[in-house]
Amino acid sequence: MFITFEGIDFCGKSTQVELLEKYLQSKGKTVRIIREPGGTSISEKVRNILLDKKNNEMHFESELLLFASARAQLVREIIIPSLAKGEYVISDRYHDSSVAYQGYGRGIDLNFVESLQKFAIGAAVPDITFFIDIPVDEFIARKQKIKKDDLDRMENSKIAFYEKVRNGYIEIAKKEKRFVIIDGLLNIDEIHYIITSSIEKTERK
Repeated sequence: MFITFEGIDFCGKSTQVELLEKYLQSKGKTVRIIREPGGTSISEKVRNILLDKKNNEMHFESELLLFASARAQLVREIIIPSLAKGEYVISDRYHDSSVAYQGYGRGIDLNFVESLQKFAIGAAVPDITFFIDIPVDEFIARKQKIKKDDLDRMENSKIAFYEKVRNGYIEIAKKEKRFVIIDGLLNIDEIHYIITSSIEKTERK
């Protein structure tokens, strides 16, 4: 099964990815954890370019294409071979992030962004996507707990940008049946239960 996690920064995705990995392993599953951008030697190099705070002159179009290139490498080097071996692949972000961040957030033509993602991922479409939704006010509160020097280029984006990104995710979720929307203000255990229950339901289909 191919499982992805989405949401604005600091929504709690990474915590839930770790919990899900342990849960699936306890069930005897082989699990491959990946992150975006990154996950391969080449993709990690692209990640460094994308998130480096020194790269403030990066144009939105360049940002979109770099994300897509890192993703295309990850799909062909890791995701497709892992799924072919029967592994469970869990990705902390995937192509929906580009639609939300670069399409809705940056304002790049949505049709082009979506077409580019289809080209980048090919047949590697997630079986289920968990959108952990938090209000932007909660994002701000969580961000304030992080040292400014520890924030990357994307995390330093303005509040108005994150409002657009969150709204973008909500719009994507309306169109995609594989999306499971989770209230990110629930406690960690409650969110984990929703996730595992949803996966078990999907496996029974």
